[in-house]
Amino acid sequence: MSYSQVALEDKILKMYPEIGQQGISLSLGFDKERNAYIVRLQKDDVKRYAFLDKKDADSCMDGNVCIYLGFLMGQYISDIELELNSRV
Repeated sequence: MSYSQVALEDKILKMYPEIGQQGISLSLGFDKERNAYIVRLQKDDVKRYAFLDKKDADSCMDGNVCIYLGFLMGQYISDIELELNSRV
């Protein structure tokens, strides 16, 4: 399956709109050795990273929800907000 990183980014943001709603930025890179995308979430100076296997990314682009990624996105969004709120 062929698609760009930008298309995958857009798909993830559509599947998990709370990323943008919380003001968290999303970026992707590709690790050839792991054959996986590096998913980076950042808000201010707080960052979280996850790996998304190419086959799971392909499935995501086909419209299937990736349970692993969905769990991580929810957890990381909560972690980022908790860390930022604890500084106040």
